[in-house]
Amino acid sequence: MPFFTESSRPAARSLCGLIGLVLALQACADSQAPSSEPVSQALPVNAVSAPPAAGSTLSSLILTPAGASLHIGAGQQFAVAARWSDGSTSVPALTWSATGGTITTTGFYRGGSLKGTYRVIASQQSGSTADTSVVTLTTMTKLNVAPATVGLAAGASAQFTASGTRSDGSVDPQPVTWSATGGTITSGGLYTAGSAAGTFRVIAVNQGGSMADSSIVTVTAASGTLANECAAPQAGWVWCDDFEQDRLSRYFEVDNAGGTFTRTSGVGNGGSFGMRIKWAAGQQNGGSLHLALGKTPQGYFKPADAGTANYRELYWRMYVRHQAGWTGGGGDKLSRAFVFASSSTWAQAAAGHVWSGMGSNANHLEIDPYRGTDAAGNLVTTGFNDFAHFSYLGAAEGKIQLFDASHVGQWYCVEAHMRLNDAGQANGAFDVWVNGQLDASRTGLNWLGSFSSFGINALFFENFWNAGSPKAQERYFDNIVVSTSRIGC
Repeated sequence: MPFFTESSRPAARSLCGLIGLVLALQACADSQAPSSEPVSQALPVNAVSAPPAAGSTLSSLILTPAGASLHIGAGQQFAVAARWSDGSTSVPALTWSATGGTITTTGFYRGGSLKGTYRVIASQQSGSTADTSVVTLTTMTKLNVAPATVGLAAGASAQFTASGTRSDGSVDPQPVTWSATGGTITSGGLYTAGSAAGTFRVIAVNQGGSMADSSIVTVTAASGTLANECAAPQAGWVWCDDFEQDRLSRYFEVDNAGGTFTRTSGVGNGGSFGMRIKWAAGQQNGGSLHLALGKTPQGYFKPADAGTANYRELYWRMYVRHQAGWTGGGGDKLSRAFVFASSSTWAQAAAGHVWSGMGSNANHLEIDPYRGTDAAGNLVTTGFNDFAHFSYLGAAEGKIQLFDASHVGQWYCVEAHMRLNDAGQANGAFDVWVNGQLDASRTGLNWLGSFSSFGINALFFENFWNAGSPKAQERYFDNIVVSTSRIGC
């Protein structure tokens, strides 16, 4: 949105010096109006022109706005434009009146105490030309809180809003005071469930009045299966972290992003332990967990398993939730799988990215596979993220929305699958499911030619926002599992 330039301001200030012109008085009054006025600000008015030529007559007065719907006692600034028979537009001296409520000599109307329909009239003092606007004064008949009911896991959040229904049937947002019988709620209506299961009420009372409404919140206790699923690993699982125990030392790298990415009680599934990232406005790096598995080319890539397997196919699943009120799409990076292949650098023979989409697809996931070898299988990358030497295998956009305003605030189960190709064949695959539903898939992939020295040996679970978070906000990870077979939700 363009800003007014400094050169446009002196003209506005000079209006206040044109004594005798009602239009100028109106502009001065507007600039001094108290900030507590409950509704509409002054409308723009026509610029002052030269006085009409001698003998000119007033052709028309135009009063704006032509109509207004106001709460009882609320205010509205009216403005007038004029046109004379010689084409000039100077506003003549005016007489203001209203059939109900009050109006000042500069056109500021204040509604009375009775609902109904009234007229605001601006008349030429030395003539008969006039114009009229219709004002409807309404009362609030009902306060509405939305959503009316919501079910949440312990520790989860939901955004509530309040609106008022007027006597004319219109609905508009209302300032309210929030409270809750269990859990907590902010002044902006963001409710967070406590750790106890039960049924609770979120209550709104309109500010300056006594009208109220409430919503029912049903809180369920933490699920024992999800909260402690690593206690009973399933067949095929090679790694599990439900964060109920501190397993962070098993990752070969943990970036806590200056203490903003932490294992925290109450933020996981059902109010269990989970990982929380607290982004500040503009923050790019939100921290990451780097996991090594199977055979690796360097001792630095400390595997969390026995370190001997050459994984040609892996599934990885994570639960992710964005706080209610989240904005900005998916925050770019979420997870990646790699085939690290060099004893001296972080060169990769293959990379499979599960990130959020770009542009209009930013509220969806995207899978983006790359090959780090030539078609025959010779390693060509020379370091980490060596996109200049990667071969792009073709991204696939997901269709399921996770990150827009109507979907954030709940947990999503995101499971990905990477199958490397057999030597000399293009039969690899890359897939992602959301809550068990296939969201995006790529098949017929030549991930790494005939390269076979290493298989999939690293997984990154990460938060990195290329442009930085648009505001301070949080997201959460829980229940990470890596397996040689489908995991499911």
